[in-house]
Amino acid sequence: MSYTTKYLNTLSDALRMTTVADGSGVAETLEGGMRRLVQAAEKVRSAGQTIWFAGNGASAAMASHMALDFSKNARVRAQSLNDPVAVTAIGNDLGYEHIFGQPLRWHGKRGDGVVLISSSGLSANVIEAAEAARSEGMWIVTLSGLSVDNPLRGLGDLNFYIDARTYGIVECAHQVLLHMWLDRLMGVEDWTLQASQNMRLTT
Repeated sequence: MSYTTKYLNTLSDALRMTTVADGSGVAETLEGGMRRLVQAAEKVRSAGQTIWFAGNGASAAMASHMALDFSKNARVRAQSLNDPVAVTAIGNDLGYEHIFGQPLRWHGKRGDGVVLISSSGLSANVIEAAEAARSEGMWIVTLSGLSVDNPLRGLGDLNFYIDARTYGIVECAHQVLLHMWLDRLMGVEDWTLQASQNMRLTT
């Protein structure tokens, strides 16, 4: 079997085996978890509230990407917590572990959502953001992987865990899950379309 085939099989298996659980550790199916995500986003949109996204490195890129797509394509208020001025100022003045949590304390509102992305689930600033969000009465979604006992995995109201051993597989799987959420919220079904999607026609 080729490397390419093994890689694709591993990614596919990791996605299909995604573990979903609530904050008490009660298991949920991936289908059920996705349904709950869509319901939460619909509630945020109808209430005019905000979904905040945060992560480091590749996860920061996903955070920015999804905040833009939720805003532009799904008309959900969304923000990424990785503005370079805020990150460097807060990191310098208060400590790097506070770069996500402090803005949530300043700007987050009860009923807002927070999506925290960390391949390892070990990032101190992401964990601190979960604590800040909880203190402000926000609902929390986590995406993590690599280690089954990583601390982030138990801090969300809904926690998605990728049982894989490499950053590449975990990051790819997280991106797929985030796009699945967005596309489902928008009612996009690639398998039913006869022509390519035109985002300029999105309402």
